[in-house]
This record gives sequence, C-alpha cells and structure tokens, in this order.
Amino acid sequence: MKKLYFYQTGIGKIGIAENQGSITDIFFGSEKVPRDILLEETSLLREAAGQLQEYFLGKLRRFDLPLSPEGTAFQKSVWRALCEIPYGETRTYGEIAREIGNKRACRAVGMANNKNPAVIVIPCHRVIGANGKLVGYGGGLDMKAYLLNLEKKVLGADLI
Repeated sequence: MKKLYFYQTGIGKIGIAENQGSITDIFFGSEKVPRDILLEETSLLREAAGQLQEYFLGKLRRFDLPLSPEGTAFQKSVWRALCEIPYGETRTYGEIAREIGNKRACRAVGMANNKNPAVIVIPCHRVIGANGKLVGYGGGLDMKAYLLNLEKKVLGADLI
C-alpha cells in the first residue's frame, strides 16, 4: 500500500508518496490526494523531502531517489526524457518528442507532461512552448517561473 506524508517547504506544502521503496508521487499540497493511501512517514519519504529542501536552497541539482511513477509506456518514456534535461535548461515539447523518437508527438508529450506524477523530481517545469514561452504547469505558471528562475539563479544565468 502506498504511504504518503506532507512536508512544508519554501514553496508551500508538498505531498510525497512511496510504494515498496520507490517514490511514486510528488505533488503540491493543493492537488487531489491519491486514493488508497496510508498517511505515514517513512525514511524514504524523509529523504525525498530532504532532497527537495536542498533543491529549494539551491544546493541540489540532481535528485537521487528511486522512482516508480505509474503511467503508460509512452508516458514513462517522456518522463525519462524529462529527467535528462540538465538543471537550469529547458526543452520544447517538440524537442522531447524528437528525443523519444516520435517527432509528431508534441501534443502527446504535452499530455504526458501534464500527467507527471512526481513534479520537480521529474522536471516537467523545464518544458516550454515552441515560442519560448511558459505554458501549462500543474502548480501554475507562477510556480513554473519560480522553479526555472531558482535554477537559473543558482547557475548565475539570466532570469526568465
């Protein structure tokens, strides 16, 4: 059974869930909580929360957590591609579609991005529109801009 715990972070409340030793979900506190879940803190959930805190402080650029996001094979291929986007960089939906070998799948990539169960750790905030503008984010565009600006600030790059 999945276990879930909520943590207060620099960007508000975040829920983290795990099942059998792997992180399955990370979501903003205002999102709908997955069903059939036990509210219980585990050492893995504490570790994930600690890594998120380090990320928000600008001290962590790559997460080291066991992940088991639930989704289709296509969604998982998109999420793997998202994890390859370097810290502080962005990619377009079209670039991700080409990376997974289906250059016509821009919209499907967007839908998979929208279904990302582990925000921030699977960095869907690093995907932008073809015109370079911020589009779609479960936590809102302000949150997406905040996360991108945090990474750019850490790298000493120009802010969005």
